[in-house]
Amino acid sequence: MKVALNGRGGKVGSVLAPALEAAGHDLVELDDAEAVVDFTAPEAVEANVKAALERGIPCVVGTTGWESSGLAGLAEEKGVALFYAPNFAIGAVLMMRFAADAARHLPRAEIVELHGEAKKDAPSGTARATAERLGGAEINSVRLPGLVAHQEVLFGGDGQLLTIRHDAFNREAYVPGVLLALEKLPSLPPGLTVGLEELLG
Repeated sequence: MKVALNGRGGKVGSVLAPALEAAGHDLVELDDAEAVVDFTAPEAVEANVKAALERGIPCVVGTTGWESSGLAGLAEEKGVALFYAPNFAIGAVLMMRFAADAARHLPRAEIVELHGEAKKDAPSGTARATAERLGGAEINSVRLPGLVAHQEVLFGGDGQLLTIRHDAFNREAYVPGVLLALEKLPSLPPGLTVGLEELLG
């Protein structure tokens, strides 16, 4: 597939570029693209995605801190898929799924999310998505050097504690999820689809 990668020089983009090429995709400019992948910044993503959708190009977006619903109507109007995920690490998506299941039996929970100090949003999109699934658990955010992306959900009960944790030690953790999203993109309905869990079945 011909892919325009926005954010190619960023932390995630610099890992994604060689991974996309290794998977057989061609990196091209927007006007030649069959799909757009965006891992940029909250102040840039809106214009990037709008430009792609207006050309009828489907998008996969992983930019943190983005409110994706604003362009859902444009994607639907243009008849193309707009896929957004707060986290592309498959293990993180499974962590959220397991946490939602655990919450049915242990309703008292708190979320601790830990990221590197350069991360611009707090709490993270993953933590917000997890809290929503749990019916509004409190989120504790940590920003320190040396961290990449880590989250644990602690469930307290009488005489017991259940911890469900996911750790991403480097940005390579996001590659399989992005490749999966690109693979599924042609089969997604026009408009906005949110969350890698929608692709995992």
